Amino acid sequence: MTLDDLRVFVAVCRAGSLSAVARELTCTQSAVSQRVKRLERETGVSLLERQARGVVPTPAGRILCEAAADGIAGLDLALRRLGDLVHGESGSVRITTGSTTVRHFMAEAIVSFRRRYPKVNLEFQTESSSRGCLGALIAGNLDLAWITLGGPVRGVEQRPVAELPWVLALRAGDPLAARSRVEVSDLAEIPLVRLPPNSTSGGQLHAALAELGVRAGSDTGVADWDTALLLAELGLGRAVVPALPGLPVPGDDGPLRLVPIPALPPLPVGWAARRWDALPPLARAFADTVAGTLRGDAPPGRLS
Repeated sequence: MTLDDLRVFVAVCRAGSLSAVARELTCTQSAVSQRVKRLERETGVSLLERQARGVVPTPAGRILCEAAADGIAGLDLALRRLGDLVHGESGSVRITTGSTTVRHFMAEAIVSFRRRYPKVNLEFQTESSSRGCLGALIAGNLDLAWITLGGPVRGVEQRPVAELPWVLALRAGDPLAARSRVEVSDLAEIPLVRLPPNSTSGGQLHAALAELGVRAGSDTGVADWDTALLLAELGLGRAVVPALPGLPVPGDDGPLRLVPIPALPPLPVGWAARRWDALPPLARAFADTVAGTLRGDAPPGRLS
């Protein structure tokens, strides 16, 4: 049993597919299968169960996957911290985010961080949802995940940074565009651009509307907030979206209007890490820089 065997096994459990892991590792499916079989021989139990669309861990496989993932994450973090001790302020910070995160939440922070730590390498891994970011954080050699905050996640610490109010995005000239606010009851009467149903933000919006007794209709689905805003600007739909940082406030002559929906609870966003107190100093510095710029704080000093 080797560390590479365990890494491959955890990857297979996360992906639910031998072939997907083989493609990622640029090796054959047989090579991936052999690593799993070696673990099964050494543990004496079956670890994977084949299904019509891939594989899932058996009860024994889930036990090994959870233990291996925790151990690998801890080891990777220790190696990263040792590297930081050796290289000082010339290490790297690895972040997983959604597709619109960097532009809306981190642009100013990246510039500020680069000025203070010009030798540090920032690496961003894009995922399609907060759930995907959490999965990548748990499974991969990553420091931080920027997510829509939800319920507790085993093996992850979440830290809130901002709460985003909801707005109705629509084109100037729309009958609702001149309003100073939109009531939740108004949303029951109009079709909306639909956020991904499996996304945390989409799920929270749906739950909030349901709690207020509103079942909004939808005629278009999108993969991210920016696409929803574009469709609204083009007059191709109305969208309920968070008021994203860095989004310009539409002027009287602009094509887009953002009308507040004060009855909806704001959307919490922030950082996730496996263990906050075990983060490398540079990763903590970057996380603090992002939080500070969103709050309008003065830039923090260099690491001491």
